Amino acid sequence: MISRRDWFGATLGVGASLALSPRLLRALEESTRLLQPGALLKRAVPSSGEMLPVIGLGSSATFSQVARSEDVSALKEVLQTMVDRGASVFDTAPSYGASEQTAGNIANELGIANKVFWATKVNVVGRGASTADPAAARAQIEASFAKFKVPKIDLIQVHNLADVPTQLGILKEMKAQGRIRYTGVTTTSDNQYDRLAEIMRNEPIDFIGVDYAVDNRGVEDVILPLAQERKIGVLVYVPFGRTSLFRRAAGVELPAWAKDIDATTWAQFFLKYIVSHPAVTVVTPATSQAKNMIDNIGGGMGRLPDAAMRKRMAELVDALPQPAPARRPGY
Repeated sequence: MISRRDWFGATLGVGASLALSPRLLRALEESTRLLQPGALLKRAVPSSGEMLPVIGLGSSATFSQVARSEDVSALKEVLQTMVDRGASVFDTAPSYGASEQTAGNIANELGIANKVFWATKVNVVGRGASTADPAAARAQIEASFAKFKVPKIDLIQVHNLADVPTQLGILKEMKAQGRIRYTGVTTTSDNQYDRLAEIMRNEPIDFIGVDYAVDNRGVEDVILPLAQERKIGVLVYVPFGRTSLFRRAAGVELPAWAKDIDATTWAQFFLKYIVSHPAVTVVTPATSQAKNMIDNIGGGMGRLPDAAMRKRMAELVDALPQPAPARRPGY
């Protein structure tokens, strides 16, 4: 079994611009082939029936950090790997630094822009403000089109529930014009769940985007059941947890019973918990490394846990040690 920790160790000190070791890449591919039989699973978008691969790619933090380094060879590898392995959903936002521009440039350079399901966001509500300038919102959306260089964007969501009446109204217009395929709203704040539920009950949206992980299960109570009831797709963010799941699992062996759900690494274990919830459409873990993209895709292959196994997985994670608080610089 090849763990993500083994990969980190094997590549320690290697710059992000260097190609993957062919030997290590072949080893992980073979592990995935043998231990994750079958194709990447797909789920239907509830409002249309379109089938989407359950594992996608996020771009917050890791992706934008590499983009700022001006050497994007690692990002080329991860985007090419994504489409080569059957994944398609790329989630980004104008607020993620150079992520939109960099991804658009890479996808068009590689000739894979039409293989990507482009999911981005809109939010022009400034800090401390409550209303969006419609002209500014439209300009931000047009900028996303220009960066991706596509005639139609698959999904645009109102980021962080900011002035939903104004910004979602614009998205509805653009969907009616055929420029946007799907609309939605996002939040990663527990204190916005009541507002999110209200919008889900009253607006004809196709998707929501929420944070969800085996150590962060708050959306299981109301939001995910409501998504099933209202036939709304769910994009999942922060799938590796609010409490640093990899840090919590560091030095802990993957349980032997993980093989019963075809999980061969902790990343796959964490992802399979999320994918196994029937309300979830796509999970979008962020990475700037092709080896992690392959590992993550393994979380959407093979067997998934049933209710009893999900309970067992949650109990195991709850029993893992909490990581020490991160120290502030200078302390």
